[in-house]
Amino acid sequence: MLSYLKIEIADLYKRIKALDFKVTYIFLSVAVITFISVSFASPNFYYEHFGRDKMYSRIYWMLCDGSLMFILPVLSIKLFLKGKLKDYGIASGDKKFGLLTLSLFLFFMIVVIWFVSASKQFAETYPQGGSGVKESIGIFILYELCVFYYMLGWEFFWRGYMLFGLKEKFGVYAIFMQMIPFFILHKGKPELELFSSILGGLILGIQAYRARSFVYCWLLHGLTMFSIDSISILRGKSGNYGISPLDLYYVLRSLF
Repeated sequence: MLSYLKIEIADLYKRIKALDFKVTYIFLSVAVITFISVSFASPNFYYEHFGRDKMYSRIYWMLCDGSLMFILPVLSIKLFLKGKLKDYGIASGDKKFGLLTLSLFLFFMIVVIWFVSASKQFAETYPQGGSGVKESIGIFILYELCVFYYMLGWEFFWRGYMLFGLKEKFGVYAIFMQMIPFFILHKGKPELELFSSILGGLILGIQAYRARSFVYCWLLHGLTMFSIDSISILRGKSGNYGISPLDLYYVLRSLF
């Protein structure tokens, strides 16, 4: 029995030594950072340890998560992987493709948001920071800056660090690899949003892969959330939940 265990341990040691360090490190670090994120950077963690304020819990979540998902991977790239940040998508990449797809996808998303927001329930749900965000332009701007900061970390983590970190080994299949945990972390969202995150993860992955940059995914995701929050506030302010061009005019008029 002892000799058998020695043989198995020796074989395991050889297999571990043969592993690709970069790929192994990225898989493990993604798991560890995600664990820290889920355990210590959520609104629920804020509620349990600091208070029950909805807006502050969201700001805490966005600042902590954004920092975890951006700073820790950057440190990993520089200190352990000895890589260049531009090789992980922190670059302008193919500007023509990036800006074109950003414009097209954003236009499509705004149209979808306009139709989906045609309900009082939707307008009451966003912004997720609660009523305080809707009542002050200063608080709204601060909140949206936090959203963009969060999306910086979120998009870099999946469409930068993981996607480009695995690209050399797995090629285009890295797009599918980053999509799976991205989809799983949408658990708890409404079913339509949960299911659409599969397609969203693939589209954003393809965009980053082709543009050789995660920046356009970050801008797209950030501007989409800004559009959701803005349209929801204007819907609630105007009390108009129609979808016609005239309804759009009345909603926009509530700005003035």
